[in-house]
Amino acid sequence: MMVMMMEEGLPHDVVEHILERLPVRSLLRFKSVSKQWKATIESRHFQERQSKQHQESGGDPDVLMVSSSCDESLRTLVLGSSSSVKIPTPWDNKVKATGRRYLVSDNSCDGLVCLYHPLESGYVVNPATRWYRPLPLSRLQQLIISQGQSYVNTKHGLFKLGFGKDIIIGTYKLVWLYNSSEIDLDKNATTCEVFDFVSNAWRYVTPSAPYRVVGVADPVFVDGSLHWLTDCEETKVVSFDLHTEAFQVISSKPPFPANSHDDNPYAMVLCNLDNRLCVSHMKSPDQVIWSLNSGNKTWEKIYSIDLVMTSILYDCPTVCAFRPLLFLDAKTNDKKKKKKNLLFYDSVKSGYLLIHDPETLLDDFTFRADVSMGFLVCYFQTLISI
Repeated sequence: MMVMMMEEGLPHDVVEHILERLPVRSLLRFKSVSKQWKATIESRHFQERQSKQHQESGGDPDVLMVSSSCDESLRTLVLGSSSSVKIPTPWDNKVKATGRRYLVSDNSCDGLVCLYHPLESGYVVNPATRWYRPLPLSRLQQLIISQGQSYVNTKHGLFKLGFGKDIIIGTYKLVWLYNSSEIDLDKNATTCEVFDFVSNAWRYVTPSAPYRVVGVADPVFVDGSLHWLTDCEETKVVSFDLHTEAFQVISSKPPFPANSHDDNPYAMVLCNLDNRLCVSHMKSPDQVIWSLNSGNKTWEKIYSIDLVMTSILYDCPTVCAFRPLLFLDAKTNDKKKKKKNLLFYDSVKSGYLLIHDPETLLDDFTFRADVSMGFLVCYFQTLISI
């Protein structure tokens, strides 16, 4: 009844403003109301406004779980709920047959996430609409496949795929940055490949990053640039502007010690919290999270997690740094004040999704999985596809 009243009694520009505030599931149904509604909902301009509206609404994103088992690929969790929902995918049978489990890029962009594997074609996926786009093999993947065991013998390692957006012109890009010397590509420290969604092809970018990068650390997208930890005498952060396609080294001296990646390359994690570049550094008995102040270019300590107590309570091994996901608003007794809780998880076992309270310094779980949650990424539900 309400839909009929909107269709018959309101100007269409008013209807559009109402529609862009609705959830994706409703919008997918409302495409059948009329040709005009269908054209509106499928228009890029409307989809971008709907995406912006939901990201700025102050609500929490959903959590996508990229399974570490071979039984399924994806699950989604609405924060605050007690169960996750399976998302069927066309490649589930391939996962079961090959046993190859997908990784996920560290962040989402406008509701899109990127799944990838060193030996397989990856996908850009919209978990809300079930849309997906296969990706052709990069040159790095072709090299790994062609060399087989000889590649393994190089100990080149597994480098992670970055996913981000050129915020100037609005195009999305995938970036694979990897060290060059072990695989004899050239004399540069690294090789950089960028995927162009228009031409549907990978291309090299030169000059590449001036320092070798830590392969096990995920690149992180913040404010138009992807960031990596460097593998050099003194650990640095190198960034790649997705508009200019130029690298630069963040000049601020990092708060973690030089060569800290040598002892344990899994002890540091880059992350994006409230669109600020952060580093989570595990150094027993605590894990400290630092945030880069973009104004004065200094690192600020924002959290400290008790590794010993958290590991005992939630059976989390202290092998890798906990992975921060996002800040959650939480009201204190004084309703005018708000504090920021930290949502994080253990990427080794990942049986619990945990919340850290910076005032009480206590941790609690918001979700517990019967089996491993796999790799997690937060996303807002949108209609966008590429």
